[in-house]
Amino acid sequence: MDIERVNDTTLKFFITYKDIEKRGFDKDEIWYNRERGEELFFEMMNEANDQESFEIDGPLWVQVHALDRGLEVIVTRGQVNDGNVKLEIPVGDDKNDQAVDDNIADMLDSRFRGEDEDGEKDLTLSLVIGFADFEDVISLCKSFDEDIETSLHHFENRYYMYVTLDEKYTDEEQDNHLSRMLEFGYESDTTIYRIKEYGKEIVSQNALQVIREQFS
Repeated sequence: MDIERVNDTTLKFFITYKDIEKRGFDKDEIWYNRERGEELFFEMMNEANDQESFEIDGPLWVQVHALDRGLEVIVTRGQVNDGNVKLEIPVGDDKNDQAVDDNIADMLDSRFRGEDEDGEKDLTLSLVIGFADFEDVISLCKSFDEDIETSLHHFENRYYMYVTLDEKYTDEEQDNHLSRMLEFGYESDTTIYRIKEYGKEIVSQNALQVIREQFS
C-alpha cells in the first residue's frame, strides 16, 4: 500500500486488489460487508499513523475511488474550533477521476459522523481496551461494577476487552465510564474484527461480571 502525505490534514492511499486479498479480504466483500470494509479502513489508518503520525482524533472526510487496479482513498482530518468543524478538502485537477462509490464512502462517512445507516444519530459507543497483563483485567473487574456490555479476548499475547455503551447512557456518563476503565488499560487501535478473527474469545458477554465472580 502506498501512502502519500498531501498536506498536514490530508493523506492519500493507494492499495491494489492483490494487496487487499493478501490481507485476508475479498475485494467484493469490502463493498457490501460493512464490518469488513471498516476493518480494512482501520488497518490502513493504523499504518498511516505508524508511518506518517496521522492520528484519528476528530471528524474525517473520506473519499474512495474504485480504479482498475485497486482503490484510491483520500482522508482529510477536520479541525474542530469552538465546536465548529473545518475541513480543507483538496480538489484534484484530474477530470478523468472515477466517481466515488457511494456505498463504501457513505458507510465510512457515517461512521465518523456518528450516524447509523438510516441517518439517525447513533448514541452507542464501542471501544477496544488493551491490558498489559491479566492482573490489570482482574483489577478493573473488581473496581468497576457497572452493568455494561463487555467481552474479553486474547490476541498476540495480550488481553482485550470490547466495551459497548448504548443509548441508555448520556455522553457524559459514557465518557466517565470509559475514563474509569482506561485507568487500568489503554485504548487500543486494534479492531475488534481483527481480534475476533485471529484471536481467542475468553468471555463472550458480561466479561466484567464473570471475571469479578471468578476472582472475588
